[in-house]
Amino acid sequence: MNAINTVSFETAKAFSREMEFITVSVANQLLGLPINRVHDVFVVSEMTKVPLSQSEIAGLLNLRGRVVTAVSLRSRLGLSENERTGRRMAVGLENQGEAYGLLVDEVGEVLKLDPEEMQPNPVHMDRRWVSLSQGVHQLHEQLMIVLDVDAVLAFGAEREAA
Repeated sequence: MNAINTVSFETAKAFSREMEFITVSVANQLLGLPINRVHDVFVVSEMTKVPLSQSEIAGLLNLRGRVVTAVSLRSRLGLSENERTGRRMAVGLENQGEAYGLLVDEVGEVLKLDPEEMQPNPVHMDRRWVSLSQGVHQLHEQLMIVLDVDAVLAFGAEREAA
């Protein structure tokens, strides 16, 4: 009977260590966002451009009556914008009381990963990507970059301070 209790306790301990990430992809690169920072996943229907805004600001969205700033993750990562004409996906995030919609190419699944298995960023990784990443997880067939939501949503003076 003790063996059963020990196994279930160890299993419970392993589950409590796991972190959940929602996976997204940009330019065929798998990225992970801590699920505790994600409020919504939605399809972008209409977006209003903001004159004289930073290049990363794609526009403003109306999400259930709330004004949401749309941020292009492609632009934040130094990539050219995708000219796809299909539906655009966004991940709803909140930072310092402001609502954001992070525009991504695709939204994937939720993964439960052990935070102790996260590795530091590879030394050859682009500096722009390193500044937005907390580390990487090696999955079975590919590398998942864990995004630092605060860094992704830091603009202007906040970015210079970081």
